[in-house]
Order: sequence, then C-alpha cells, then structure tokens
Amino acid sequence: MTKAAQLQETLHFLKEKGINNPEVGIVLGTGLGKLVNEIKTIVEIAYSDIPNFPIATVEFHSGKIIYGELSNKKVVVMSGRFHLYEGYTPWEVTYGIRTLHGLGIQNLLISNAAGAINLDYNKGDLMLIEDHINLQGSSPLAFKGANEFGNIFADMLAPYSKAINTQINSIATKLNIQLHNGTYASVLGPQLETRAEYRMLQILEVDAVGMSTVPEVIVSKQLNLPCAAISVLTDECDPKNLQPVNIAEIIAIAGEAEPKMITLFKEVIAVL
Repeated sequence: MTKAAQLQETLHFLKEKGINNPEVGIVLGTGLGKLVNEIKTIVEIAYSDIPNFPIATVEFHSGKIIYGELSNKKVVVMSGRFHLYEGYTPWEVTYGIRTLHGLGIQNLLISNAAGAINLDYNKGDLMLIEDHINLQGSSPLAFKGANEFGNIFADMLAPYSKAINTQINSIATKLNIQLHNGTYASVLGPQLETRAEYRMLQILEVDAVGMSTVPEVIVSKQLNLPCAAISVLTDECDPKNLQPVNIAEIIAIAGEAEPKMITLFKEVIAVL
C-alpha cells in the first residue's frame, strides 16, 4: 500500500468515528498531557486502534487522539507524539501531522519539554519558538513520492507562524505570563548532551534543545499549515555546572509549568 493510500485509510477510519471539521490541531509533548482535561470530549481513540497509525512507546506519552471542543472551537489533540529515537522513520514521526491536516485543521499548536541552553532562562520557564536548527540528520520530506503531498523544497524562511506567535506574545503580556522567544535545536537523542555538545549549542546561539517538534514543523510547512510551538524548559544546560539528569524531576517540572502553557493555548485558540 502506498503512503498516500495508508493515509487515506487512516482518515476514512477517523471520519467514520465522528471526527469532522476540526479547526485546530494540538500536539502534546512529554509530561504535558493535562490539557486534555480542559476539552469537552466528543471522540477519544487509542493510537493502537487507528489503521496505519504508529504507537507511542515512551511511558509518559499516553497515545490517543482526542476530538472535542476547547475555547468554543473544534480541536483534535494528539496526546502522545513519536520520536526518531524510538526507532520510527521520519514519515512515522510526522504521520500524525499529516493526519490532523487531512482531517481539516487550519492551525497547529505544538508543545514540548526542552532543556534551556540560554543561561538567562530557568527551569519552569516557557519559550515560544521563533526559529529552529535541525540537528537530527534527517528530513521528513526526504522519501520517494514525497512530492505527492506538496512541495518538497519547503520554504523555511518563517517555519513558525508570525501571526500566531504575535497573538501568543500579546496574550502572555496581557496575562503577565513570562514567555521567552528563542531558537530551538532538535537533536536525535535519546541520550542527553555532553558538556562539549552544550558548548556547541551555545556557539550556535541556540536557546533550547529537545528531541522533537522540528520534523512536525517541516511537514506543516510542506502542507502550508500555520503552526506555533511552545517549549516548557525543564532543565538548565550549563556546561560549566552540569548536574546528572533526573528524568522524574524533568517530568515534575513540566507538570508544574504546564498550567501556564495550557492558559496560553486556550486563549490563542479562542482568537484563531
């Protein structure tokens, strides 16, 4: 079965289940699943029940699509995302984005947990991504037949929607939520970075580093789908004062900062 046929089978299944004309798509990152509690759910489907859909293997990703209402808009949420470090192909990592687009979303909001490279940023802060550096060594547009889905030479001048970012910044100012604006680097992982790698990222003027989001954004650009992304900064990556990584602490910090991110998402969805 071709990739296009796989996708059509997935979309047919989801539409038959009652997912119709969602306006906004949302991808929830590591430790950031509580937004689903704010949704008036209409349909909830486990990834494992969806034809051709990958299955999330990371323990803190629940793995389901939720369709419902949030801020008076129809939204479809991916609670649980896919990473290259899990052994998925770039096509599989971004399959959910192509699915959300095929269902009809007009805007995409992405969240992730990331490490702060900028030493002016602290654990628990939020960063709106302005630009990115792809250090994953691959592209989700580099496969045979990719041009069936749009221009493979996607223009990355402005990968993140300036219009949506302006709205999010305005909302953050109005609600007195501190929101940094910065550059995100996406690495393969799953190991964390060495001190030398953190120094390299500082030289590259990166503000935060993570293991996701960039493939999804590249596909969004191919599909001409406006998107915005917020990183919850869960650890401070100072190569001169590096501490052993505590994954449980990272998840806990993500949970503490999550309400601010949820507020921003709810408010911007209302005006999209």
